[in-house]
Parts: sequence; structure tokens; C-alpha cells
Amino acid sequence: MTNRNSGWRTKPFLLRPAGKDYLWGGNRLKEEFGKKLPMEPLAETWECSTHPEGPSIIADGEFRGRTLSEVVKEHPEVLGTHPGIKGELPILIKLIDAGKDLSVQVHPDDKYARERENGALGKTEMWYVLDAAPDAGLVYGFRHDMTKETLRESLESGTVEKYLQKVRVCKDDVFYIEAGTVHAIGAGVLVAEIQENSNLTYRMYDYDRVDKNGNPRKLHVEKALEVVNLKGSAEPRQPMRVLRYQPGCAMELLCRCRYFQVERLLMNTKSVGNHSKVPFQTGSNSFQVLLCLEGSGRLQETDKDGSKEPGEEAADICFGKGDCIFIPADSVPLALTGRAQLLKVSC
Repeated sequence: MTNRNSGWRTKPFLLRPAGKDYLWGGNRLKEEFGKKLPMEPLAETWECSTHPEGPSIIADGEFRGRTLSEVVKEHPEVLGTHPGIKGELPILIKLIDAGKDLSVQVHPDDKYARERENGALGKTEMWYVLDAAPDAGLVYGFRHDMTKETLRESLESGTVEKYLQKVRVCKDDVFYIEAGTVHAIGAGVLVAEIQENSNLTYRMYDYDRVDKNGNPRKLHVEKALEVVNLKGSAEPRQPMRVLRYQPGCAMELLCRCRYFQVERLLMNTKSVGNHSKVPFQTGSNSFQVLLCLEGSGRLQETDKDGSKEPGEEAADICFGKGDCIFIPADSVPLALTGRAQLLKVSC
């Protein structure tokens, strides 16, 4: 049952992202998603993050201007009671614009990260492709089984690309990248990424590129060889997705794993009448995050029973393309209106 006396802690709020200017980035996050960050290029925006290397900032409400990590630390109840949460935000949500090929890389799993990286989380992730240039692709695993010796030799000789499985990419594709899978996003691909709350990346191969100071980018070959899955991968097939309908909204499950669940919402309340609303509320188990990918809309509090404290304002958030909204666990009753495509993420 919703705790109606908990004030702001049950109300949603907008987030402002941290940005990354990695050399492979482009300009689409500024031009198409309205990200006003002083970086050139703008490779990534960390939309919902408590990671110390890029925490999100709360953009409205009582704690406007504070980091999400500060507020979560002070009020862990906003995350919910799910056993995988443990008082810390377990996920990180990004937008990624690959103006150039990303490095060939791999991430460790939780066990390795705990033991070898000072108790950090590993990194399993999911990509939802927002757009892709003609003939754009990505790297997903190896074409056939490898040995450490063969992989090491190919990395040293610069011939590793012949062993990598390259996959064509189309808008609306979904890819689940389990820790240990060698991978790389290709040039011309724009994705939303949902991942564990980790920034552990072991770069295996980087096309002999140099950084802005003219120095070769650091590789992490030895660690990569310890965690990489050397088995050949079947070419990933797009999962069958089933739309579920309710008045004003269609929903489909994109990914469910032990770390997160991601759904896509296709909302058009105007199609079913001027006063149609899509009810929305979190339970005590988990927070949820909404990331707007297209269109615009409004998220409003619908509680009209007079239980608010004197002077307390009802939640009312107008959002557009690129906006990210955090909804605490056990939220007040809410409703969505508008015409938009959103990702809904929970744990």
C-alpha cells in the first residue's frame, strides 16, 4: 500500500544526465535529443546513474540540483525492497551515439569484479537500437571457438577482426550482452543501453587509435583474456515480441534478466479520447525509470483524496524526447498522457 505521508519520496522527478566525450562519439544526442552538455563529441549520456564517474542530477522538486546518488544514499527506501537492490541503485541507463566504431571489448561478471576490482559489480547489458545507418553493424562474440593463445596472438598481430562475429543492425533491434561476451557497437548506431551499475570495460583492440593527446588508448588484454567467453556464438536472433494493449497504450517486453526488466511503451492517449489517461504506479518491490525516445507527454499525480500535507504540490511532469524520469518505489498514483515512445525499466 502506498505511504501517503512520505511526501516527495513517493513522487517522480526528472533527471539531468552526466555526459562522456569519448573520441568515437558523434553529435546526435545534442541535435536529436536536446542534450545541452559542453562536450565535443558527445558519445554517451548517463541518464539514470549513481555511479561515481557520472551521477545523474535531480532536475526538479525539493532536491533539485543534488545528485541521484546523494538522495538514494540518504533515502534508500526510494529503491524498493527487491533483494537485488541492497540499498544501492543496481542499474545504469545510457544513450550512446557511435559516430565511429567502438573498441572491441569485454566486461567481467560479478564474481570476478568482486574479487579483482575492489568489490565492484560486473557488467551485463542490453542494447535497444534507436537508429542505424545503412549497413551499420556490431560485433557479438566469436565466429567459432577460440583458444586464449589464438586470441592473444591475433590481438598482438592486429588480425583479431577475422575471428569476430559481425551482425547487421536495424532500428528497433534488441541485443542482450552477457558479461564475458566480446562485443563492439559499430559506427552509425544509436542505442539506449541498460546495464548493471558498473563502468568496468576491458578494451581488447582499438584499431591503433590514439587519444586527444596523441597517445595510444590503454588496452586491458590480460584481464580481458581472464574473463572472455571463448566459445563461438550463434548469430543473435531478434526475440519474438508480443504487444499487450490497454486503452491509450501498447506495451512489449524487450528484455528480462536477473538484473533488470525493460519494456517498451507506445502511448497515444489522444487516439481514445481527449480525457484518456494511462494509470501508472510502482509497488513496494522496485523503483521504475521512464526514458522518452520519441514524442512527448505528461506524468501527473492522480491522488485526489486530500491526503497531501498543507502546501504540498501534486507531481506534474511534462516530458519530451530524451527526458528521463525516476519513479520511486511505492509511488503515489500517477497517470500518463500524450503521444510518445518510452522505455520502462525496473528491477
